[in-house]
Amino acid sequence: MKRFVMSLSLLLVPALQASLHANGAFAPRADLEAGRYLKVLADSEAQLRQNPGNALAWAAKAQALLAMQRVGEALAAAQKAVDLNGGLADALLARGMARAGVAVQQRNLSSFRNISGGLSDMEAAVKADPTLASGWMTLGIAYQTLPGLMGGSTRKALQCADNLRRLNPPRGDVLQGTILSMAGRWNEAVPYFGRALALAPADPDGVYGYLDALGSRETRNALGAAEQKRREAAEAWRLLPNVRHRAKAIEAITDALLEADQPENAWTIATQALPQADFPSLVRLQLGKLAAKSGLHRQEGLTHLDQVLHEPLEGGSGGYPAAWWRKAQILKDLGRKDEARSAAQAALRLDSKHSGARKILDND
Repeated sequence: MKRFVMSLSLLLVPALQASLHANGAFAPRADLEAGRYLKVLADSEAQLRQNPGNALAWAAKAQALLAMQRVGEALAAAQKAVDLNGGLADALLARGMARAGVAVQQRNLSSFRNISGGLSDMEAAVKADPTLASGWMTLGIAYQTLPGLMGGSTRKALQCADNLRRLNPPRGDVLQGTILSMAGRWNEAVPYFGRALALAPADPDGVYGYLDALGSRETRNALGAAEQKRREAAEAWRLLPNVRHRAKAIEAITDALLEADQPENAWTIATQALPQADFPSLVRLQLGKLAAKSGLHRQEGLTHLDQVLHEPLEGGSGGYPAAWWRKAQILKDLGRKDEARSAAQAALRLDSKHSGARKILDND
């Protein structure tokens, strides 16, 4: 289930082709593909003020909200989209992803119903629109993540990668590499990641997908801890020049360097990326994470997190719950226990099942 949470950003990779459907000039897929979730949210809400019956706008709003970890609101918006147009692939996909998000948050037996319903929605979405690249990406990750008794299947997941490759070869290869790495087949995964990065070296989602897979527990089991760390460091430095100001890639690169015992280098790279970053709020959140995990630059980390918490936060990260949690970690390490508890409680008000925030309170 943890890997499913980490893959949510990949689940939100829509088709590169613009989608006009029957809604005039409103074409949110390109902005969603680029991770411009705040823009999508603003644009979809503007569309809905003009026409509350715009199913595509409700679907786009749902995807943007889900990327911001506003899962309950996302599900409500997605359901509205389906109610308005039950055959719209974007609407079905949005509801499927939102149901999966609810299941992740619930973390109990009632989540099974949402997982099953989410999978059915994803399958219906690609059936309604076989050119919906995000549908194949989402469905592939879901098939690989879920156990067989709930519909999971590596074979089905790899079929999704084949379908995605026909629409977008680099993304199809990233999906195939991700699936194989999740299955513990790292040596088979490497050529697919290599081809994807050769075709699209500046694609932050490709860099993120590759480094996330390289840093996974499955890959550690295949390579051994020492070799994994060596490769994480080498690949992070190799990939950096093409994505120096792409927030999603900087997140993956600095995470890899942190895991490879290079926390100061990770901090420097993120700091240097910030002034020209495509999504500064995500880099600030990452700097807070680096400070919390490494114990370095704690005061600066708190400053970045406070700015994140007082400004709009772009989607595609752990959202405001993660910012409060990282703040709580730093405050606790600084011995400011009461402030740490308050920050952890703020995280739990946004996500009542947040395990990291709960751990801080339980271990106080």
